[in-house]
Amino acid sequence: MISRRAFLIASAIPVLPGQVQKQKMFSNAEAYNRFMGRWSSLMAAPLLDFAAIPSTGRILDVGTGTGALAIEIVKRKPAVHVTGIDPSEEFFAYARTRSPFPDRTTFQPGDAQDLKFPDATFSASLSLLVFNFIPDPAKALRELRRVTRPAAGITAAVWDYGDRMRMLRAFWDAAVSVDPAAEKRDEKHMPLCRAGQLSQLWKQGGLENIEEKPLEIAAHFSDFADYWDPFLLGQGPAGAYVRTLRADKLPALRNAVKRQLSLSSESQPFTLPARVWAVRGTVPAK
Repeated sequence: MISRRAFLIASAIPVLPGQVQKQKMFSNAEAYNRFMGRWSSLMAAPLLDFAAIPSTGRILDVGTGTGALAIEIVKRKPAVHVTGIDPSEEFFAYARTRSPFPDRTTFQPGDAQDLKFPDATFSASLSLLVFNFIPDPAKALRELRRVTRPAAGITAAVWDYGDRMRMLRAFWDAAVSVDPAAEKRDEKHMPLCRAGQLSQLWKQGGLENIEEKPLEIAAHFSDFADYWDPFLLGQGPAGAYVRTLRADKLPALRNAVKRQLSLSSESQPFTLPARVWAVRGTVPAK
């Protein structure tokens, strides 16, 4: 998640305004899972509630990453088979090791913009924390519409980076306070992360019965290190930014983040909220 490796393509990583390309920001599945895995796992359940997928058939998980959404689907729906695609071999291989139902999950390479499936293959298609990283999201949605059956649903969610994804909002507000040049890297500049943007894409893609809704979760941190240390692993835009800093600059950023979180002690547990904008729509019946 937020939120990930998803559909960053090594030769075509989308670049925020003024940001240099960071081809390793989604390169380590274990590190990514530590950084964003708790959020993906928590958000998978409300996204499935919203999507209302069928209880049978084949389901497509676009940008499966480390498999959080695919695993939640097969846990809830014992009669479905989930195909999770991701361009990162390390990520989909990692997802295979995590699935408790290997007979009902398939993880394989795939590009959302060029899906290698016949028309009308899937009973539903979903995407968690991915669409804002796809170089051509409109093309990807056309592909999802093609491989999803008529009258079936296509659902996606993207972090509300500019407001209610508190984990990242606190980080970027702190980063800009100590390094104004960090503003151009702030994930609030990501596409599709504001109210109405996903639903507009779905309308332009010709889907029907479109609904957009904010979904909210909260994650618990045992102490400040539990929050801060994953940022040092180099994953995602925030981790990539941290990797650009000299070691002597890190303490100032660390202290600024603590101030943003209003922590009186590094050892105190705390909870942070997060929100995605989720959209669903149905493929027109033929």
